[in-house]
Parts: sequence; C-alpha cells; structure tokens
Amino acid sequence: MLAADGGPAWVLLLAFAGAVPIALRRVAAVTSVGLVCVVLLLSEWREAGVGVAAVAALIVAYTRGALAPLRQAVLSTLALGACGAAVGLVGPGPSGPRVASVTAGLLALLACLFLGRTVYTRRAYTAALEERARAAELNRETAARQAVLDERRRIARELHDMVAHHVSVMGVLATGARRTLRRDPDAADEALRTIENTGRTSLREMRRLLDVLRSDDEHAPDEPPPEPGVAGLERLAEQVREAGLPVDLIVLGTAPDLDPGLDLTIYRVVQEALTNALKHADAASARVTLEFAVDGVRVSVIDDGHGPTPPLPGTKHLGHGLVGMRERVALYGGTLRTGARPGGGFRVQAHLPPDGSAVQDDPGGHA
Repeated sequence: MLAADGGPAWVLLLAFAGAVPIALRRVAAVTSVGLVCVVLLLSEWREAGVGVAAVAALIVAYTRGALAPLRQAVLSTLALGACGAAVGLVGPGPSGPRVASVTAGLLALLACLFLGRTVYTRRAYTAALEERARAAELNRETAARQAVLDERRRIARELHDMVAHHVSVMGVLATGARRTLRRDPDAADEALRTIENTGRTSLREMRRLLDVLRSDDEHAPDEPPPEPGVAGLERLAEQVREAGLPVDLIVLGTAPDLDPGLDLTIYRVVQEALTNALKHADAASARVTLEFAVDGVRVSVIDDGHGPTPPLPGTKHLGHGLVGMRERVALYGGTLRTGARPGGGFRVQAHLPPDGSAVQDDPGGHA
C-alpha cells in the first residue's frame, strides 16, 4: 500500500510527519525547519499533496519570526521559501499555475514572518517598559532609603551638638555647685539656676527635634521654635562663661541675611568647638572670631588647651562632633580645618561661601 503513489497510507504518514515540526518549532527550531523541507520534498515525490507541509511551513515561519532574532528568522523563512519554490516549480504540468501557486506561497510566508516580527517587537517593547518600570521603582526605593539615612544623620548631628553642649555645661556647673555649696551658697545657687535654665533649653530643643520626627501633622506645632543662629552666639558664649571658661566673642563686619541652614551651621560649629574646649581641652580661655566678608563667612575658635584626646594608634576615630562639623560645613560648600596651634592650644577654622553652593576641597587638615 505504501508503494502506491499518493496512496492513503502515504497521505496519513506525511500528514503525521507534517505535524512533527509544528510540535518541535519552539524547542528545536532549526530541526523543525529542516523537517518541513523534508516533508515538502516527500509530498512532491509521492504526489500526495503539500497541504499539510505548507501549513507547517507557515506556522514555523511565524514562530521563527515571533521568537528568533531577525537574522535567524529571515534565514529560516528563506530556507522554507526556497524549498517550497523548488518543489512547486519542478514537476509536470503547465508552468503558469505553478508560478502563481509558488508566488502565493512565498507571499504567505512573508506575511507570516511579518506577523511574527510584529509580535516579537511588541514583546520586546513590553519587556523594555517593564524593565524601565523595575529600574524606576528600584531608584525610588533607593532614593527613599537614602533620604531616610540622610535625615537620620541630620537628626543625629543635631542631637549630638545640642545634648553634648548642654550636658557638658550642666556637668561643669554641677561640679562647681557641689564644691562651693557650703562656702559660697550664693554662687552655688546661681550655678543651679543656670543648670535649670540650661536643662529647660535642652528640653525645648529636643522637643523641636521630636516634632520633626512626628508623622501626624495634627500634633505638629503650627509655628515651631526658631533654629539657633548667629544671633544666639552671645547667649552661647555667656553659657560657656557661666560654666567656667572665659570666652571672647569678636564679630567683624555686618551680618547679611543668611540662609537659615547656613545660620544654624555657623552656630553649631561654634557650639561644638566651645563644648570641646570646655569638656576635653582643659582650656583656660577661648576666643571666637566671626568675620563677614565678600567671599563668605569665616569662623575661628581658638583656645589654649590641648585639644580633643587623640585617637589610639591604629584607629581612625575622629569623634562624632568633629565629623558632624565637617559634614555640616561640607553641606554648604565650605571648608573646615582643625588642629593644634603652633604656640599651643587648639583651633577650629571654617570658611563658608556666601551662597553655600561652591563646594571646595579642603587643602589642609580637616576633621
């Protein structure tokens, strides 16, 4: 029965063979193209008709166009078209119908390839959009985490600068009050009063920072207390004097309208430098010089103590206060220098540009 040209057995066999490349087109693409060509040749040889093989060729061409890169898809379609043209043009009978049939088949192959490329392009475009969306989401999450970290560092600097100063002043005054309580009750009473006022000031500033952390706007104050600035330096110097460290405050030039953040930075630099002189340096006196010039603001705090305790050998710890000063000054494009003075004592010098935008490298030692 298989020997009969175009017999039912051959038709069934070639139909089954034509289904195989359709099943393999996604997992063995090149093999499926070759099988389609083989089925086309066998169908023409046995004169069993190329209907199933032609359908398989169209499906494989579409699949290659939808899944494969352009070069591979075109080469596969050309192979199918060449095989189909060879089968269609070779054989008995008038050439006109054969040419028309081959032309229609080639156009159908090209249409399937074009349809597949359209699907391929659409999938690639969708994948690119999804990738961009994932990247944008990742960037948003990264930016949000960085914003939280920056806010935590800012609040940590504020807490350190504020608490360290006030607690140091209170500790020194409490020690003095204890020593003078019996022989000079009035001096002890004045020291205790200063401790009380300092504690209240510290509490107000801590409440201000806690208000910043609140997420419920209904519980936030309508008008938060103003941040300390240059105007509060005289009061700061007076607190340090009351704690036992004589301080000279010198202001050169006229203070312009400062950005609130820059104003706070100047105050915190002076506050941290005086706190270090009071707490760590065993200084007998300190001098604060604030100069307002055309090229910005210069802050200088010098004392006659030994400066902060140096780090142990093999360590790089600089202390949170000095690191906080450096971060504050760098945030406004300034430079900070700290170190021992040639004649003895310790110095802290900062230069802040007027607009706080021109970030400069610190050519000298910095905190």
